[in-house]
Amino acid sequence: MLAVNVRKARPGFTLEAQFAAPTPGVIALFGPSGSGKTTLVNLISGLLAPDQGYVRLGDAALTETAAGIDVPPERRHIGYVFQDARLFPHLSVLGNLRYGARRARGRAAFVAFDELVALLGLAPLLARRPHQLSGGERQRVALGRALLSQPRLLLLDEPLAALDAARREEVLPYLEALRDRYALPMVYVSHQFEEVLRLATHLVLLQGGRVLAHGPVSAMSLDPALQAVLGPDLSGTVLEGVVSRAQGPDDTAELRLGAGTLQASLPGVPAGARVRLQVLARDVILATQPVQGLSVRNALPGTVREVRSDQFGALVTVDVGGAQVLARISRRALAALALKPGDAAWCLFKVISTRGHTFRLPGS
Repeated sequence: MLAVNVRKARPGFTLEAQFAAPTPGVIALFGPSGSGKTTLVNLISGLLAPDQGYVRLGDAALTETAAGIDVPPERRHIGYVFQDARLFPHLSVLGNLRYGARRARGRAAFVAFDELVALLGLAPLLARRPHQLSGGERQRVALGRALLSQPRLLLLDEPLAALDAARREEVLPYLEALRDRYALPMVYVSHQFEEVLRLATHLVLLQGGRVLAHGPVSAMSLDPALQAVLGPDLSGTVLEGVVSRAQGPDDTAELRLGAGTLQASLPGVPAGARVRLQVLARDVILATQPVQGLSVRNALPGTVREVRSDQFGALVTVDVGGAQVLARISRRALAALALKPGDAAWCLFKVISTRGHTFRLPGS
């Protein structure tokens, strides 16, 4: 468990953050720029000291102002990957990695050097200097260096923010591989929900220096506070399930979800794989009776649980046999359908409207 309850006042800004999240897993600190994410991760690392409060990892107190505890950063055994990699320019890739390994200081190794080099695809880069690397390659080396210090917690402060879309897509699979390979607690700072969707197990939502809400990513996708931050175009349902049938020639897979199934676009994902996918609320069509003769492959029967009006229309929550699906409709559509809690409804959406990734829960 990572438990944080800290207060830090700075000129023009005060952070007051409290949350507890299970470990191992990837804890995402998510929110708009200026919400306090980097300040919070620096308090966890020990680079900043809180005015009051505590940071606890498992049974160990890293900071406890009431007890006068403030473990120095170098003794916290925490790996830190910054936005700009911060590699030593005078050392080769191999030299940077060996520097990380030396920082382990005899601690039990859970990351083997050769294994990590293979996992991050660093073997062709070992003789190069940082100026000879692309942005994505530098971030992979920074990840390797941090992990070879054998940390008990890995902090990643927007490690993909300085990369273009192509380089982000290059690095994300390596981050997923690290999450699935090592039972290492991670704190991942981001303001891109796509990164949170692919990587995180627990989401801490920050805005204006406060934690608005926190919890598992799938549950948080239904939280109005997150929907308000994401806005109408990015709000949607995060669903988790198991692939029951491998994809056909069109890369479509069948996913067990609650009491039913849905079809999703999951290229290369085998049967039996656990996946997480997002269905945007704007892509869901609601019907009050079964519909036939459409190209839409997914028509999930369910029961309306909540209808919430906002400035963009209405957001309808439908229970589809144990899972919740969000649908955004106009006020005119809401009036025409006369939807209310308890009504039967069918959620319709295309296969191509799903964004999915394999996802292994910690310990599974």
